[in-house]
Amino acid sequence: MEKARFDEENGSPDVPSAGSGSVLIKVRAASVNPVEYKMRQCAVLRSANAPFAMVPGFALPGVVAGVSKFKKGDEVYGNIHDFTGGNPKQAGALEDFAVADDHMLALKPSSLSFEEAATLPLALQAFDTVDFQKGQSVFIVGGAGGVGSLAIQLAKNVFEASRIVSSCITGKFEFVKSLGADLVVDYTKQSYEQVDEKFDFVFDTIGESFKSYVVVKEGGKIVDIASFPPHPRALQFIVKPQGSDLERLGKYIDSGKLKPVIDPKSPYAFSDVVKTSKHLKSRRARGKIVISPRAVNLIMAFIISLAFIFIIVAAAAETQPTNPKLNRGGDPQHN
Repeated sequence: MEKARFDEENGSPDVPSAGSGSVLIKVRAASVNPVEYKMRQCAVLRSANAPFAMVPGFALPGVVAGVSKFKKGDEVYGNIHDFTGGNPKQAGALEDFAVADDHMLALKPSSLSFEEAATLPLALQAFDTVDFQKGQSVFIVGGAGGVGSLAIQLAKNVFEASRIVSSCITGKFEFVKSLGADLVVDYTKQSYEQVDEKFDFVFDTIGESFKSYVVVKEGGKIVDIASFPPHPRALQFIVKPQGSDLERLGKYIDSGKLKPVIDPKSPYAFSDVVKTSKHLKSRRARGKIVISPRAVNLIMAFIISLAFIFIIVAAAAETQPTNPKLNRGGDPQHN
């Protein structure tokens, strides 16, 4: 698997090596996030003193390839970068091997594939940050996306919200309702000002806090994960990767409270990483966009299977006995 980089003039990063307190991981899948195409604009990177060239990719599951607090061969998942520390790594998840601090990782739930594990953002930190309480109401902006689809499940099944309203396009209404939303608003047909209710918490996953702030209650809280900067009333939230939070997610997964949602077009092959960015920016994804080195193998397996079926059908046609009446020679009606 080749590396994908946001290159500038400084060249490419060194081959990853794990030092004390870090883990070398054989990458088995990765997911992409809105902040990653914003990285191309460099605003986020420069504000965080990020280095160039930078290998994209934050969330990943993989197999431990070196000795650490995990055993070699352990299947783990987690996050590469901690932007809250102001010094993100140069190497990301979209390469053969990646290095992560061991406290950012947890053992992957055995019930999940690597591709499914790549879909799990740390959306629960947003609820923790605002001290969300059982019985409160929440409006989730972008409920069909990678973060929103998990946030709805968290609000419904973990934090026990009394009312969950979300926004998406009409074609995704049933999908968003199936996740646990009580009401869905089509943002292309209805403005935030036209929403009759007010909410204890507005979780804006697409960076529209300058518009969505109007649906929060007086004294309510807003978290915006995709605006730099967000509306003055909103908290600009950046995930702080922690293995302990991933362990919590794992328990919710195992209990059936949360289910990973992979975008129907995923997994993408690594060679299609540019397509993932276009799909992400289109805001038409349904669930998390996942990249997997297995995708090429799956495509090849499908092509080989089709070829094998064709060979079997062709062989069967050649051995099929002809009509016995036609084997007697002449016109069968006059023999």
